[in-house]
Amino acid sequence: MRTILQVTPYYPPHLGGLERVVQHLAHELAPRHRVRVVTTTLGAGGSGRLATADGVTVRRHRALELAHTPLAPGLPGSLLRAPRSAVLHLHCAHALLPELVALTARLRGQRYLLHFHLDVDASGPLGRLLPLYKKHLFGRVLRGAAAVAVLTEAQGEFVRATYRVPAERIFVVPNGVGEEYFMAPRPASRAEHGEPLRLLFVGRLGAQKNVARLLTALSLVREPVRLRVAGDGELRGQLVEQAARLGLGERVEFAGGLLGAELLDAYARADAFVLPSDKEGMPLAVLEAMAAALPVLATEVPGSAELVRGVGLLAAPEPAALAAAIDRLAGDAELRAQLAERSAETARRYSWAAVAERVEQVYDAVFGMATPTSPTPTSTAPTGAAG
Repeated sequence: MRTILQVTPYYPPHLGGLERVVQHLAHELAPRHRVRVVTTTLGAGGSGRLATADGVTVRRHRALELAHTPLAPGLPGSLLRAPRSAVLHLHCAHALLPELVALTARLRGQRYLLHFHLDVDASGPLGRLLPLYKKHLFGRVLRGAAAVAVLTEAQGEFVRATYRVPAERIFVVPNGVGEEYFMAPRPASRAEHGEPLRLLFVGRLGAQKNVARLLTALSLVREPVRLRVAGDGELRGQLVEQAARLGLGERVEFAGGLLGAELLDAYARADAFVLPSDKEGMPLAVLEAMAAALPVLATEVPGSAELVRGVGLLAAPEPAALAAAIDRLAGDAELRAQLAERSAETARRYSWAAVAERVEQVYDAVFGMATPTSPTPTSTAPTGAAG
């Protein structure tokens, strides 16, 4: 039995795909290992700073957020107190936390696995510093990792070419989808009876998801469509104002962040799913929508394109193209039925159990814990977790 530290800037109930990936992995690994999640208090609501549930211990450190970057000075203390033999699994999509972990690991002579979820873009007044940070700090953290887990082969090639990480240290570990999201394709929706198509978005209301693009597209849509926005974030107020300004009125519902049974119900009630992002790693919400047998429409951008191509519809990342694709979905019941079947079939190739097994294989290969089956760097995922 190993001690595994999953280190992440945020953790549920904080909303976001990375948070739920860490949560799923922690709970899948807990029956076989001592799993500790080291994270921050940001977005934790009323959650205690130390809690154990279902075999997973979560330690939250007080933090503040500056320019979308979590700052938790006390977090390295948890790393220093952990056994030197612990598996250090760092989840990355934000600045500074990777450097804290890498520095702590170096001081202890400890190796770490860096799980690369997304290469973020610059935003806000400090955004001009991001390229310098990536080149001179984050790149060193990536190259200093014993291994880098990426979500797709394309992302692995990006990490190799951009950050000069040796190919033999890159492992493909896709995201998965929980069994609770799987649903049978539904019969003809209310849209066939003259009622609006029920379109669903699930995600954090931040710059990367670009819900503003979706609202502009909806104002151009000719078919009867209603959009439900399930998510919360720093841009919610601006998006509500934009919807009012565009005269969308009752055509858009801002449902707030949904979890558990409420989120499952949102997928069950929808007719189609849409993701208007600027970029993605491997969008968890798309996998969930596919499992729920929903037709999927996404912008043709890195991360989404690899997952959706050949399964759903892809549109250029601009409002007119997105509007045309929504009109196509709303006006063609046969197309929606075909895409729903493709979604359901594709989702069956993913499971969190298989993804956790893949992660354990990477641990074996990287941390010298030999097992009969160790993965090949940058190889595809095992059966049941294709990437």
